[in-house]
Amino acid sequence: MAALVWGRGFSRAWLRRSAGPGCGRHYRAAVCTELKQPLAIEEVTPRPVRPHEVRVDVHFCGVNFADILVCRGQYQERPHLPFTPGMEFSGTVLETGTDVCTVKQRLWQIPESIPLREAAALPASYGTAILALERRACTQPGETVLVTAAAGATGLAVIDVATNVLQAKVIAAAGSDEKCKLAMQRGAQSSVNYSQGSLKEAVKKLVGSGGVNVVIDTVGGDVFLEALHSLAWEGRIVVVGFAGGTIASVPANLLLLKNVSAMGVIWGRYKDQNFPLFSGSISSALQYCQQGRIQPYIGAVFKLEEVNDAFLHVMQRKSTGKVLLSLK
Repeated sequence: MAALVWGRGFSRAWLRRSAGPGCGRHYRAAVCTELKQPLAIEEVTPRPVRPHEVRVDVHFCGVNFADILVCRGQYQERPHLPFTPGMEFSGTVLETGTDVCTVKQRLWQIPESIPLREAAALPASYGTAILALERRACTQPGETVLVTAAAGATGLAVIDVATNVLQAKVIAAAGSDEKCKLAMQRGAQSSVNYSQGSLKEAVKKLVGSGGVNVVIDTVGGDVFLEALHSLAWEGRIVVVGFAGGTIASVPANLLLLKNVSAMGVIWGRYKDQNFPLFSGSISSALQYCQQGRIQPYIGAVFKLEEVNDAFLHVMQRKSTGKVLLSLK
């Protein structure tokens, strides 16, 4: 069965099955042995599958900014060293434990029409986009959505879902003309390069003084504050992350004056707090993709041995869309 997996701290998140003379089945893993240091590629001898476990032959896995933070000791979850990082991957089920009657607790079956490469790009980015837009912001058809860091994996997923599923209008905000162009190609109706001036003023020129209905912000800092000022009456701003490195303080008077709502979404926490909703977001992403309503944009694919290059690619903000590791 082709399967999609999400979770933090999987011991087999970045493994590749390999074979050598006389060595039998073994694995190659990208292992964090020391925080803030490059990952090491190591040979790993697999242990027997425990009763409630599943062994998956991994084909592709996503590279997320959170993975980098974990390996730097800067994430809220800090696994014990050494560990193999990773949050999401696609592959095929090889073996199930004796007590496993279903593999759907952390595995989702990938429809045959969806390539494993595209499937690996869905969980974190599209799960976040779906919950941010549908659950938190309650986005309605015809509303205007402003998305920051619009050319990133989550930003492009927001554009895709807002435009092609929810029939909303999207203003894409990004830090370069090239990224703005990509966001427009992926479905945004207009774009703003916030490295060239005030985001608030640029949005005002596009929509007038009325403002936008929804903001999905992954940048934080001054970008968040300008986006907050751009909201319409009863607008909603959803905080997804702080890629800019600065956490802004919310001026509560703005919430009062326009009756706006400021909220957050950390998609992975739904796994523990509301698993049906968490699972539903992944199932929805797979369904939308199978129906041809969404199409994940994969900006770069690295080999397992290039994992440190992949991390650097993301850290230096060179990436657009989803960055994947290919293990085949």
